[in-house]
Amino acid sequence: MKRLALILMTLFLLGAVACSGTTTPSAEPAVPDTETMTDTKMDSELADTEMADSDAAESADEPMTEGQHDTMASDDMAAADDTMADDSMAEDTMAAAAAWQTVPVTNARTGETFTLGDFAGKTVFVEPMATWCSNCRQQLTNVQQARTQINSDDVVFIALSVETTISNEELAQYADNLGFDWTFAVMSPELLQALSDEFGRTITNPPSTPHFVIRPDGSVSDLVTGVESAEAIVAQTSN
Repeated sequence: MKRLALILMTLFLLGAVACSGTTTPSAEPAVPDTETMTDTKMDSELADTEMADSDAAESADEPMTEGQHDTMASDDMAAADDTMADDSMAEDTMAAAAAWQTVPVTNARTGETFTLGDFAGKTVFVEPMATWCSNCRQQLTNVQQARTQINSDDVVFIALSVETTISNEELAQYADNLGFDWTFAVMSPELLQALSDEFGRTITNPPSTPHFVIRPDGSVSDLVTGVESAEAIVAQTSN
């Protein structure tokens, strides 16, 4: 009996142990590593940037095609031609002005030397004339009347004798006798030729009473002929 009881007890104990078992604790859910994810994203973006820079560098290093090179060369040549043309036009303008605006003449009364280009910033009314010309006397009389209406230091009147062989004393006496109290000068052959080249041969014909205006900015009017009224002369020097 004792042996049977011992066997039953042993079986009971073994059964109890088998039924109870061992419970394995459940694993906690994994928490994402935010820092690791951020580093991974930054590394990816950096790699993309480096690849873009590499592609741009390779594109820049690529040699131009023959067509691209020719186009750039053509554009450069066109720009250079335009610059040379502008410089040439400026030089031609300066040369044209120098042909007659820099030729010296002498004030018949004072003996002072000047040029027609010495009056920058002022209006200069230039009247070629001759002491023997009756039309010139009428025109110069109208100039005298115009001067009394203008009364401005910014307008200069100059009478130039086409008689290149007349003396300063003779020209000054002519102007004094007629009461013409502005600047009179004898043209040199050089100045007469330069004005003829600029305005045409009409400027050498005193009875046609040729005259022109140099504006304050250095530009020059067309040559005007014919005896004009004082009012017309004032209008010309006011424009």
